[in-house]
Amino acid sequence: MPIPLLQPLGALLPDWCPPPPPPHTLLQGHGCRLEPVDAARHAQPLFDAFAEDPDGALWTYLPYGPFADATALAAWLDSKRGLSDQQLYAIVDAASGAALGLCGYLRIQPEAGSIEVGNLTYSPRLQRSRLATAAMALMMENAFALGYRRYEWKCNALNAPSCRAAERLGFTFEGIFRQATVVKGRNRDTAWYSILDHEWPRLRDAYARWLAPDNFDEAGRQRHALSTRTGRAP
Repeated sequence: MPIPLLQPLGALLPDWCPPPPPPHTLLQGHGCRLEPVDAARHAQPLFDAFAEDPDGALWTYLPYGPFADATALAAWLDSKRGLSDQQLYAIVDAASGAALGLCGYLRIQPEAGSIEVGNLTYSPRLQRSRLATAAMALMMENAFALGYRRYEWKCNALNAPSCRAAERLGFTFEGIFRQATVVKGRNRDTAWYSILDHEWPRLRDAYARWLAPDNFDEAGRQRHALSTRTGRAP
C-alpha cells in the first residue's frame, strides 16, 4: 500500500457553498442609487455627464470609449445586457436623480466565490466624491452578503489614480500581470487587488464611519480621510 505524501494543501472548507449570481436589481444607500443600466433611460444623462470632461481623460485607461454621441453610448450599454458573467449599473445621486457614472460586476464566478468590480467610469462630478465611495461600499456589501469570499479590483498598472483608489478603499495589492492584454493598440500590464471575506467586517465599519453625515462639514468636506479608517496610507 503506497504511503501518502505529506504534501501541503489549502484549508478545508466543510461549510463552503457557492453563492448565487448577484441579482441585477437596485442597490441603494448613503445617498446613492445603483440602477441596473437601461440604455433608453441612462444613455443621454450619462453622455452629458461624461461630456463635462472636455479632454476625455476619463477614457485613457478604459478599453471602451470615448463615445461620439449618446446613441453610440446607448449601443455599448445595450451590448452589456444579459451577460452571465457581468452586470452594469448607473451610479445615480439620490438627491438630484442625476446619473453620474458607471460601475459593475465582472468575472462573476460563483463556483470560486470570486467577483470583480469594474467598468468604473466616473464623470468629473463623481470623481473623488462621497457618492463614488458610497457606490463602492454598496457593491461590496452586496457581494459579501451573498456569500462571495473574494472581491477583486484590477486596473492598468500605469493608472496611478485607480491604484490609489484601490489602496484607499482597503484593497490589498497582489501583483502585476505583465503584458496581460492589449487595449486600444497598446500593451497593458494589469495591477491586481483584492478584499477577502474575513477582511470585510472591518472595512464595512470603516466605510460606515467615513460615510456618516457627521464626518462632513457644511461645505461637504470630509473631516477624516477614509485612509485613516481603513488603515491605508493617505
